Amino acid sequence: MAVKKYKPTTPSRRGMTGHTFEEITKSRPERALVTVRKKHAGRNAYGRITIRHRGGGSRQKVRLVDFKREKHGVPARVAAIEYDPIRSARLALLHYADGEKRYIIAPLGLGIGDQVESSPNADVRPGNNLQIGNIPPGTLLHNIEMHEGRGGQLVRTAGSSAQLMAKEGDHAQIRMPSGEVRLIRQTCYATIGQIGNVDHSNIKLGKAGRKRNMGIRPTVRGTAMSPRDHPHGGGEGRTPTGMPGPKSPWGKPTRGKKTRNNKRSDQYIVRRRTTKRK
Repeated sequence: MAVKKYKPTTPSRRGMTGHTFEEITKSRPERALVTVRKKHAGRNAYGRITIRHRGGGSRQKVRLVDFKREKHGVPARVAAIEYDPIRSARLALLHYADGEKRYIIAPLGLGIGDQVESSPNADVRPGNNLQIGNIPPGTLLHNIEMHEGRGGQLVRTAGSSAQLMAKEGDHAQIRMPSGEVRLIRQTCYATIGQIGNVDHSNIKLGKAGRKRNMGIRPTVRGTAMSPRDHPHGGGEGRTPTGMPGPKSPWGKPTRGKKTRNNKRSDQYIVRRRTTKRK
């Protein structure tokens, strides 16, 4: 999981970095665990663009990842570490004792031949999935359930991990990668360890073409537009926004404006995420 540097043969190559893929042991995915991903270029069912700057990109196949880990008590062996084109983390191919094969997110330190298990009282080892109530405080976690039986929804990106801080009553306090401390029921399941591919955040794309291969189209600055197209547009030369705060193309406050409005889950937040220092 190291980062390789490219020789500066062109201006775009200067400073460009990429993955070495040294941890990948299998190049082709498991055929039964792959499905086709149809692209919509950011459009909804009515054909309207709801997510801007999407379209094109390389053709990708979706790996069916097991986030629920509901095969309790059945041991599995890690057969391969594979690449996933639609997520930053690597995948581990598991061969269960009953013959079934499934993908899981590969944690740091998990290798070929290792044994993993999902059960309420499994050993506290990387890759094992067990109930939060049976995990000692201070353990690093990922793939954490928010609701029992729904599967892991929290902490699923490369290099990320949460930490179990304390347990009190029916809930446990878990510190998220953002610094937020959140209450999760102790009967929910979580996977032990930190997610691998920790150098993903150090990758520099170097040129716009690599961004286009990911299906992300260019973004035009609002100050470069006309007043009819964006609130920041207009004026002679480079001009400031001319308003109290930055606005979206539709005149709504953006870039730091808090949009969270979820009163149902506010009661489970013990401490808000840490703010970035300016």
